[in-house]
Amino acid sequence: MVPPMARSAMPARLETAVSCLVLLGVVSAIAGLALGLLFAPASAQQGETYRIILVHVPASWLSMLIYGVMALCAVFALMKDKRVPALLARALAPTGAGMAALSLGTGALWGKPTWGAWWVWDARVISELILLLFFIGFIALTERIVDVRRSEQAGGILLLAGAINLPIIHFSVQRWPSLHQGASIALGKPAPMSHFMVWGVLLMGLAFSCYAATMVLLRLRNLTMAADHALA
Repeated sequence: MVPPMARSAMPARLETAVSCLVLLGVVSAIAGLALGLLFAPASAQQGETYRIILVHVPASWLSMLIYGVMALCAVFALMKDKRVPALLARALAPTGAGMAALSLGTGALWGKPTWGAWWVWDARVISELILLLFFIGFIALTERIVDVRRSEQAGGILLLAGAINLPIIHFSVQRWPSLHQGASIALGKPAPMSHFMVWGVLLMGLAFSCYAATMVLLRLRNLTMAADHALA
């Protein structure tokens, strides 16, 4: 599950956690794709195109979740002056940026046959783009500033400023005129799709989460080692 060169320098517990996450992620992805591509019927309105929801929705969920966790890390890092939350935020950022970019990319692929355009100036699309820019801005800012304390403080302030965008993304299709459809899966509401597709999306969400957790664990380990080496 883990490359041999990486395994040699990896603590046993971390290796076990990463291997379990990879296994769970692969199994979840296979099951989710099978349900969504082979068992779920085509949409009456969008035909086969809507199957891209298997990637688009989990990526959108994870982009928001990861930024929310990063914002919480910023609160703890700024209030308690702790190093671990700041390092965790840095470890999360590249994966969060990737998820936001994947959300926008799959949204464009979905939007072309649905709306007739790759891009529309829609509230949900624009707010997701802003989220991606905050991810990129955080990565650039923390890498640019050499002083560790200043880098963590500046990055934390930027994360908190961007947190206001999360409820905007969530409520954008409810509060403003939007071409974007409403929530595909919502608690307490029947999903407007086959139950096979619902389970497919949920399993893909689990697979994406396992991938994100794996990358964050490995990245956090590397950042922690680098920070310890700098202090030595």
